[in-house]
Amino acid sequence: MFNLKKRVSVTFIATLILALGVIGWGAVQPAVVSAAPKAPASTVGIVDYGKLVDQHPDAEKADAALKAETDQARQEYDSKAATLNDQEKQQLGKQLSQRIEMKRQQLLGDIMDKVDAAIKAVADEKGLTVVVLKSAAVAGGVDITNDVIAKAKKTK
Repeated sequence: MFNLKKRVSVTFIATLILALGVIGWGAVQPAVVSAAPKAPASTVGIVDYGKLVDQHPDAEKADAALKAETDQARQEYDSKAATLNDQEKQQLGKQLSQRIEMKRQQLLGDIMDKVDAAIKAVADEKGLTVVVLKSAAVAGGVDITNDVIAKAKKTK
């Protein structure tokens, strides 16, 4: 019987200690949460993608390369067109236009890949979970366009 009373008291004391521990943890928990870094006001970023591509450090070099490709195609057309009939001229013009378009897509694709990487880096730094085009946002969001331009210039 004495053994049973001892077990009941030990169980009661253990339960009391556990309850006090839970209450104590609850009192400490708000302090831990408030010590955590503040979340951004919004987790959605917005960017002006056209501005990012236009102001990317590689944009001028890409424009020059595309102009050179266009000039080369024009010279090639002029040198060959004199000996071709209308249908052949049309075919040559189409081929050269396709070549210029492929070059444009390659140059633009390279810049877009770099812009996308800079957007991701800035979004990660700012704790943003989503980045959308500025033109798609009706209201809200954090405009990170200038931060992305600065990041792209640093990684150049």
